[in-house]
Amino acid sequence: MKILLIEDEVKLSAYLRKGLGEAGYSVDVVHNGVDGLHMALEGSHDLVILDAMLPGIDGFTVLTALRKTKQTPVLMLTARVSVEDRVLGLQTGADDYLVKPFAFSELLARIQVLLRRTHGAKDAGEPTLLGIADLELDLVRRTATRAEQRIDLTAKEFLLLTLFLRRKGEVLSRTEIAEQVWDMNFDGETNVVEVAVRRLRSKMDAPFERTLLHTVRGMGYILEARSE
Repeated sequence: MKILLIEDEVKLSAYLRKGLGEAGYSVDVVHNGVDGLHMALEGSHDLVILDAMLPGIDGFTVLTALRKTKQTPVLMLTARVSVEDRVLGLQTGADDYLVKPFAFSELLARIQVLLRRTHGAKDAGEPTLLGIADLELDLVRRTATRAEQRIDLTAKEFLLLTLFLRRKGEVLSRTEIAEQVWDMNFDGETNVVEVAVRRLRSKMDAPFERTLLHTVRGMGYILEARSE
């Protein structure tokens, strides 16, 4: 899931980017209203977190312009606490409204609710359960099980397994994995992909008799249930 954060407070935006990244989201950050509106209109984000008070143009103006062409869910953040401001934000088209200061756990919970709501309506045909053989991934509850046993995954491991399950039967190169999971250009000198795959295997394959995640020498990795 990709989130666009439009927030002019540099320390706060860095904190949120780090926290949301650890929660498994890819985050683009913009610090002013003009660039934020451009990114919101031109990008393909699943959610926009929008500060009300921004340099250039304010968040309410950004939201009004965005709603003319796109219905991307918007969570507004602001230090303005009056009922009138909250009403204005919601009437302008915000899907939710959170007043600063706030707990990160509450922000994360609100994001999850918005994404479940909007993607449930928009992508009714897209499955929320992914699986292969006796392995199952629940995208809503963010849980993984194999042979009905719970597998505890980190946020990045969950994203990695989601990618493999969505592309099961396909060979995925290290470059593509790095771009999709870490939102980064692959550097041949780093072993971040190999380390992540090794850790994922230790949890989803090693405790079980059947191996599902295979290495294709010189090409990458493939998730498939091969016949014994």
